[in-house]
Amino acid sequence: MNVSSPKPSSTPAGASTPAAVADAHTSSALRARPSTRRSVLRGLAVTTAAGAAAAVLPAGPARAATGPAGPGAGAASGTHTLTLVHLGRDGAPTVAYRTLLTALSGPDAGGGREVRGTPGAVTLEVPAGRYVLDCLISTRPVGEENWGNDWLVRPRLDVDGDLTVVLDARVARPVDIRPPVTDAEFEQIGAFAEVTYEGVTGFVNAMAMSPDLRVAHLGPDTERGAVRTWVDAYWSRPGGVCALGYLFRGERALNGLVRHPAPGDLATLVVRAGVPASGEGPALVSLSPSPGPSPSLSLPIPQGGTGTFLFTPERGTWDLVYGAPTEPEGPSRAYFLLGRSFTPGSTTVHTFDTPVFGPELDASPDAPPVALRTGDTLDLSVPLLADGDGHVPSSPLFTASTVTLYRNGAPYAFRRGEKPGHASFTLPPGRAAYRLTASATRPRGSVTASWTFTSAASANPAELPLSVVRFDPEPALDGTVPPHTATRVAVTVRGAALAAGVRSLDVSVSTDRGTTWSPAPVTGGRVAVTTPAPGGTVSFRARLTDADGNTVAQTHLDAYVTRAAAR
Repeated sequence: MNVSSPKPSSTPAGASTPAAVADAHTSSALRARPSTRRSVLRGLAVTTAAGAAAAVLPAGPARAATGPAGPGAGAASGTHTLTLVHLGRDGAPTVAYRTLLTALSGPDAGGGREVRGTPGAVTLEVPAGRYVLDCLISTRPVGEENWGNDWLVRPRLDVDGDLTVVLDARVARPVDIRPPVTDAEFEQIGAFAEVTYEGVTGFVNAMAMSPDLRVAHLGPDTERGAVRTWVDAYWSRPGGVCALGYLFRGERALNGLVRHPAPGDLATLVVRAGVPASGEGPALVSLSPSPGPSPSLSLPIPQGGTGTFLFTPERGTWDLVYGAPTEPEGPSRAYFLLGRSFTPGSTTVHTFDTPVFGPELDASPDAPPVALRTGDTLDLSVPLLADGDGHVPSSPLFTASTVTLYRNGAPYAFRRGEKPGHASFTLPPGRAAYRLTASATRPRGSVTASWTFTSAASANPAELPLSVVRFDPEPALDGTVPPHTATRVAVTVRGAALAAGVRSLDVSVSTDRGTTWSPAPVTGGRVAVTTPAPGGTVSFRARLTDADGNTVAQTHLDAYVTRAAAR
């Protein structure tokens, strides 16, 4: 099990000892932090987890206490004695535990202390203040492989005198979450809580490879809305994953949780894996909630195959990470779809690594500009090789790349070998007419885009008015289309021309690798194309002028291939 990560991960699952359980999440739980900071755990290996319960008793004589001092010993130094007693599901003392105390106020605010596996009662000398206390207690059922896990959270522990806290696994209640499909096999579950007090947030969690997880709230309520709790459970199924997550906010931690969603409560995400020009093995795909850290379960999808995710839209937005096949010694290549919203009962399809590859501009309101002039600096970061669905790879496949800048018709600067569509230039401050040309050669085909615009230095950063043209021939997952077939290819416009308006758009098609070109009028958002013989290619040219006179000229040589006769 893995906490959700920008990079697909497939840490093997397996049972472990309680000590290993504590190692899996202690490093994150100890990091209390200001509430304004969003903590995202990425790539944390997780093993079987345990849980625990707490009840505060009046301070009294030490009960088989172990630790640095007995009750009251720290009164002179401004500390108090906190005594911890751990009981398993059978009510007997246990050493299969991990207890974490995170300070939200007082001199230790933002820090934490951990206790694990010590027999008998344990005493701690702690300063006065507000704390979050959580404890995980593990129980190995007789004749079974997986641990039972009891996790109790006391989101409000005010230490203003000596206390004895009994951590009793018997008060926990079951977490019962089940998908509405019969072919799903449980894989992992994560329960998380954040508690905020006076600007400091403490984070606690329990993660398990066994469905036998029980949870409970201990102690008084916190301030209104101070506790945010979420639970994410994952199942594997043939060719797919079920991801069921639930998010809560209030004054208490959870006392058990039962969720049996109906099919209509879930959204469906279908992921289709194309066949890249290079790279071996399957794609690794993970889907996890955007808000807060979460487990993730990678789904391997063979090239040319399909995978399906069933998940709960009510959890909030979701992040999809598609790890594309790569060469053994090549850089990792991933596609990220972050912060996506879905509705119950919906089905969404995403296809990766199929043509036509070309420039893409993100139309979302919060998308950063891809061409920005700040004073005398021009920064260009156009995704020049987005796939046919518009997904932008972290490391696109290319064999050559150039960017050339012309100023008032004369060559001004040249860049070679950088990431396609990426470059930075220093410009004279005066207004001038510019032409910016970016090109990339792929293992199959090439892409060139050339933009014209006017620009001058200004007091504030200015986004350059770039547009792009997209083509969608709807190829098969291997990137091919049938030969000798009349088709209509969708043509769409992105970027500045959407706001300013399109003055003209001319498209041409070639089936002899650009030797000759035939005009292809755009009618109803499509152009007519008759595909060539088996193994032939289709190329596109486009020239667009927006209403402000800015232009883009694109050439896609060998944009896609017709299916070979052998197929």
